[in-house]
Amino acid sequence: MKSHFQEVEQYVKGALSGELIVSNEVIQACRRFEDDKKRLEFNHNEPDYLINLIEKTIVHKQGEDLDGKPLKGTPFLLQPWQKFIVYNLVGFQDNGIRRFTEAFVFIPRKNGKTSFIAALAWALSVYYRRSGSSLYIVAASAKQSVQSFNVILNSLKKLGADKAFRIADSINEHSISGDLDGGSIYIEALASNPDVHDSFNCNIAIADEIHAFKSPSQYNRFKEGMKAYTNKLMLGITTAGDNINSFAYRRLQYALKILNGTVQDDSLFCFVSKAEQDENGEVDYLNPIQHQKANPSYGITIRPQDMMDAAKQAQNDPQQRKDFLSRDLNIYTSSFKSYFNIFMFKKSDRLYDWSIEDLKKLKIKWYGGVDLSKMHDLTAACIYGSYKDVDIVISHAWFPIVTAHIKADEDNIPLFGWQDNGWLTMCNSAVNEYGTVVQWFSDLKKQGFKIACIGVDRKFAEEFYKLARKSRLKVVDSPQYVWTRTIGFRRIERQVIKGRFYYMHSEAFEYCVENVTAIEQGEDLIKYQKSGAANRIDIFDCAVNAAVQLSKDLGKDGWFGEEVDS
Repeated sequence: MKSHFQEVEQYVKGALSGELIVSNEVIQACRRFEDDKKRLEFNHNEPDYLINLIEKTIVHKQGEDLDGKPLKGTPFLLQPWQKFIVYNLVGFQDNGIRRFTEAFVFIPRKNGKTSFIAALAWALSVYYRRSGSSLYIVAASAKQSVQSFNVILNSLKKLGADKAFRIADSINEHSISGDLDGGSIYIEALASNPDVHDSFNCNIAIADEIHAFKSPSQYNRFKEGMKAYTNKLMLGITTAGDNINSFAYRRLQYALKILNGTVQDDSLFCFVSKAEQDENGEVDYLNPIQHQKANPSYGITIRPQDMMDAAKQAQNDPQQRKDFLSRDLNIYTSSFKSYFNIFMFKKSDRLYDWSIEDLKKLKIKWYGGVDLSKMHDLTAACIYGSYKDVDIVISHAWFPIVTAHIKADEDNIPLFGWQDNGWLTMCNSAVNEYGTVVQWFSDLKKQGFKIACIGVDRKFAEEFYKLARKSRLKVVDSPQYVWTRTIGFRRIERQVIKGRFYYMHSEAFEYCVENVTAIEQGEDLIKYQKSGAANRIDIFDCAVNAAVQLSKDLGKDGWFGEEVDS
């Protein structure tokens, strides 16, 4: 059996030495591979078997090489980066049990990731046939999932092996099934629909283009369906998008933490290939080195001149730029609907690292803001202060635990992640209790935070107002007029641009900022709202409210707002 280990070792050494131009994240993956070889059992046989099986049974369905020669029907020969992934996924074992049960492969379009992952899943199905292999290929649309299915089906037909299987390939079903050498194989392509996928049972699943998934359940249903198998593999593959509140983006952030060593997860393999960004999230997209770092198949399936032509179009035609950055350089961009560049917020926030203990010792006059849900949705509160021209936001949120699972899934809000990180509290009731919000302010006051007042729209806050008064908290009416909200909005915007805005690294705050859409009106007024019905901006909203109170106090002349309690 032909060994491919030497080629993989050369790829790793080339990446680590800088001889190969690869992304920083691929370098981290190679470093992880070298470290893991020193501490874990490593088996060459299985990856070599799978690679040889792929190259002998899978053929190209379409395409041309760089010289224009047809590839259709020719053997699908793996590139070094693809062999590296195979060696990682199945090479590390302990008494025949594979270490990795999940993979996150993040690569730009047209690098052959769909065909490669389909080929790998096919080879694994054959290898584990005696366990009764069951492979599901799922994507946001049936058309996308059928692409991977067709890679396998086309190869079987080319080999003349399709007669040995039962094949259904119609508008109603796309499946391959049959017995093979003492075992069995079942393969089916599906459009993701978590409502009907609870009963599925499989040992291998491909979740393709997960940036288009609306909720984590579209991925998790298949992951949960693998519990009957020990050697299982959930393959998540995708390209970047423009929604940083998506499941795929959060999956990417988790993968980056694994690669940089912040988090240790021995069950998830990560391969992330993307261009480099500066502290503002900008990319030198005209630089061919960045093109090569993002695309592992650069010069093979990715034509360098085509990349440069697309980059120049992106420069000359701004409406093309976001697509080029996300699809060709694999960079997540701000949503087209989002008013803010979230990377500017992140850049400003990273400049500071005060803890709660640090902040309560500083001489800061704090101003509160609340955004109260009418019944059973997200409620948010914050205190807002300024220290040496740096605006600081300490925020918190609440959500009724009764509806949290439903809303987290339906609206794709990472409520439980916020709870784990201390940014949100689950209320043990069907509706939010405003007393818990009042208690949060009271606790901060007891810790030493000097809260001058709390801004709240009195139209929706009668209960909150009464409870706050009993707790000796000063409440100020803050009607949601466009001109008053503009003052708080513009203050935050100005401080962010100056790099003087700190929100204690709260991902919950970032989530809300990304969901803000706004329309400029006359005389510098701005009207903002959430970008979609399923999105939330409550934490940003209460920060705007608090910033209004700070601005009002700086004026000292009561030129807007009405005090309702002293």
